[in-house]
Amino acid sequence: MKQDMTKEELGFVFIHGAGLNGGVWDCVVEGLGHPCLKVEYPLRDRNVVSGQHLGLEDYVNHMAEQVRTWGTNKFVIVAHSLGGVLAMELAARLAERVAGFVAIGAAIPKRGGSFVSSLPFPQRIIMPVLLKTAGTKPPESVIRKGLCSDLPEEQASRVAAEFIPESRRVYTDRVQASAPQVPKLYVKLTQDKEFGESLQERMAANLSADRVESLSTGHLPMLSDPLGVRRILEGFVGQVKTSRESAISS
Repeated sequence: MKQDMTKEELGFVFIHGAGLNGGVWDCVVEGLGHPCLKVEYPLRDRNVVSGQHLGLEDYVNHMAEQVRTWGTNKFVIVAHSLGGVLAMELAARLAERVAGFVAIGAAIPKRGGSFVSSLPFPQRIIMPVLLKTAGTKPPESVIRKGLCSDLPEEQASRVAAEFIPESRRVYTDRVQASAPQVPKLYVKLTQDKEFGESLQERMAANLSADRVESLSTGHLPMLSDPLGVRRILEGFVGQVKTSRESAISS
């Protein structure tokens, strides 16, 4: 008997941004009512001396293995910030399982581009120099002013204290994947001090997003407005299910 794919439980795979960890999604996941996997980047073991040799492919391999051992077959990828770059490659690798794609204030380079190349001038010229000279962990004051611009003091202190530097190459390695052929949503963060609105609009265009929604938050809406993020994701599930049912009936 042919399995009714519309009855499969749809899950979410959450991909955090640079320096963070899967725990940033905790308040979004709570009460979402779907299977959720908060994937981690490599280097999260603080006993690791250095991971600067790791490239974009190493990060994606590390994440793909977590998804492969997860029990949920079909899922929506939710990617934030730098996570958008990784999500593009992950979606291409696991195309048969990906049912939708949500980019939240995420970097989405064109095929053949990198995180750095997606930045506006002059940042795309300056950033490679900064990565070589200053590394990938900004000063605490910069983290507070940029990432944590709308967070209360306690949360901002925790983000700054727990920030983990990434490999330089994850910012500069080029993405070979194109935008996935599934329902796609870009969530624009209108108070973001890291990615301006015009940059986010360009990222939404690179994604070929079916829709763009907005949240009036800074760069970390999963911490400053988790209910708003959850509401958007719940609404997107309806769009994905409609798309899947149409595909099956045709």
